Amino acid sequence: MVASMTTTAAKAGWKEWVGLAVLVLPVLLVSMDLSVLFFALPLLSQDLTPTGSQLLWIVDIYGFFLAGLLITMGSLGDRIGRKRLLMLGALAFGGASVLAAYSTSAEMLIAARALLGLGGATLAPSTLSLLRNMFHDDAQRRTAIGVWTGAFSGGLAIGPIIAGALLEFFWWGSVFLINVPVMVLLLVLGALLLPEYKDPNPGRFDLLSALLSMVAVLSIIYGVKQIAEDGVTTTSLVAIGAGALVGLVFVIRQIRMTHPLIDPSLFRRGAFTGSIVANTMVTFAAAGLGMLAVQYLQVVLGISPFRAALWMLPTMLGTIVGVTLASLLAKRIRPGYVIGLGLLIGAAGFALVSQVQVGSSVVALLTGYIVVTLGLGLVIALATDLIVAAAPPERAGAAAALSETASEFGGALGIATLGSVAIAVYRERMSTRIPEQLTGEAAEASGATLGGAVAVAEQAPAGVKGPLLENAFASFTEGFHFAAYLSTGVLVLMAVLVVVLLRRMRMPQSAGPS
Repeated sequence: MVASMTTTAAKAGWKEWVGLAVLVLPVLLVSMDLSVLFFALPLLSQDLTPTGSQLLWIVDIYGFFLAGLLITMGSLGDRIGRKRLLMLGALAFGGASVLAAYSTSAEMLIAARALLGLGGATLAPSTLSLLRNMFHDDAQRRTAIGVWTGAFSGGLAIGPIIAGALLEFFWWGSVFLINVPVMVLLLVLGALLLPEYKDPNPGRFDLLSALLSMVAVLSIIYGVKQIAEDGVTTTSLVAIGAGALVGLVFVIRQIRMTHPLIDPSLFRRGAFTGSIVANTMVTFAAAGLGMLAVQYLQVVLGISPFRAALWMLPTMLGTIVGVTLASLLAKRIRPGYVIGLGLLIGAAGFALVSQVQVGSSVVALLTGYIVVTLGLGLVIALATDLIVAAAPPERAGAAAALSETASEFGGALGIATLGSVAIAVYRERMSTRIPEQLTGEAAEASGATLGGAVAVAEQAPAGVKGPLLENAFASFTEGFHFAAYLSTGVLVLMAVLVVVLLRRMRMPQSAGPS
């Protein structure tokens, strides 16, 4: 009898699938904490009385630390063990949540949010890289990563809703305290169900590389966020330039090292590079338009924040359908074409969003946005799987961290770029639409931002208020349209690029018995 020349990849059992459910918990919380604070800001502002600068740091520092430390923590997990790092991260995240909930000053809350970012940076890449070792069958791994992707995307949408519900009955700290029982559950079940894995030959951990990666990412993201808030300034350009220079030094160092923090050879693989680019661009478009869509719902359509969050909840359906379709189509169609299709569907959704008007119903916006999330679900699930699968198992932590860093960077860049474009269009349109009765500071505030126009309208006479709001809403909607057009074009170009990079690649299929 001739021995079989093919092997069957081990199928995951009940323990792995229950382990997946355990890993979904921290992913959900990490993404929720990016948005859960929005509704609590008015209440904590009354309690802690932060300055304007402190309030911005309370909101932003979590995302800064999360993005800046992902690469370091992903590589560290490969070295000390991904399960061990996950457990340490759960302790840090739970402890920081308690500190944040019971903060007695703005400074204390900022420090607690920084610690939350540190804990989150250990959780996200650890969960994704552990999936690489728990699910060896390709089809099962794609399904598991699809669930992981849905949890991360869902957390962003669920965060404001949970926060709104909690704040109906409890104080602002409750939005942080809900993290604690989940982290306790992760520590107990994770110890029983999750496997340990680390690189058997990791080499020395390079602290200088870790510092360089953090400074590069933080500087660039800080710069693009400053552009989103204040427009192009010397500070923002210096921050971006310094970050790019430090990033170049980091890359050169990785190329020369025997045991780099990130293996540069990964980027020679078309699957890896193409998937990183796709991940970055879809979060660029989604985050930038998402910010503008929420403003459109709340200010132009006059929907309360909690109701606006509820209206956005159906968009999760598009993500779920997209993730499911990605897993099914990948069995029959080359991944480059599936990702390209997802990008084109997302572009079509943004084209629909560009048609909403000041008097449109909320359904018009949501229809386009559901099409957007359908396309993004196709892209993110498959691109994330390709990124993790393209890396050797011992480097899965670093690869997962790069995937998450690309998403964070794309989101920050999208908010800054598309937000700046929308504001520029708003200011250009309003320059000729401000009622003649408004002069001085009132006219300047109305022409600068939609929020400024609304604030001025509240104090303006009845004969001025109506025309001012009408013109401001029209100008903002035109800026919204322009950002949607830009997103459409970006996704179409990315679809072409990704198909070119991945057109010859086939999805790996686990071999069956001969």
